[in-house]
Amino acid sequence: MPQRFSLFARFKDRPLWQRIVLILIGLLLLPYLFILLYVLPFVHPVSTLMLRDALTFQGYDRRWVPLDQIAPVLVKSVMVSEDGQFCFHGGVDWGEMRMLVQETLQGKSTRGGSTIPMQTVKNLFLWNSRSFVRKTLELPLAVSASFVWPKRRMMEIYLNVAEWGPGIYGIEAAARYHFKVPASKLTARQAALLAVSLPNPIDRVASKPGRGLSQLASLIQRRARNADEYIKCLYD
Repeated sequence: MPQRFSLFARFKDRPLWQRIVLILIGLLLLPYLFILLYVLPFVHPVSTLMLRDALTFQGYDRRWVPLDQIAPVLVKSVMVSEDGQFCFHGGVDWGEMRMLVQETLQGKSTRGGSTIPMQTVKNLFLWNSRSFVRKTLELPLAVSASFVWPKRRMMEIYLNVAEWGPGIYGIEAAARYHFKVPASKLTARQAALLAVSLPNPIDRVASKPGRGLSQLASLIQRRARNADEYIKCLYD
């Protein structure tokens, strides 16, 4: 009997609980295999939200672009807005995580505490709603992805899978949808507005900012002007 049929027969002969455990272990390990696959530059990953939109026949717009075709001011704006220590940590900002845990234990309202690698693996492999289970799965995935992917590849994947509106994924589709320009032509103001809309792109519409969003974008725009030191890992 061929080896594959022998393994399948042995799997079928196991008790139901063992089969369930083996399936769960396989599902937990699958993202790590994808992390190895996604290191290849010609592979264009999709997010779980894109898969949801495709499976529910809603459709989505995503146009993959390499990092060199994205305006550097957009990259700087996203970094100072989402993860100012991106070039200096290995996937998780442990200092930020300790503060987050302390604030949670003290009953304070907390910030997300997510780094760009954490948000990237969440977008690719997990779900959106906050939960302890998701965070527990997210941390080792972020560390593993940061170990395997160069910083440029991490940022490229993140900017190409992030959600920027209903059915709008990736910076190229976002730039064209919100401002009618390619990602390479974004201005500093447009980049700042897109960056600050990331935490909640459904309610925070980059092309139609309210007063609060506009003020936040102005702050990010000012910080991005002086962010060259923070992006040296991407633009040597």
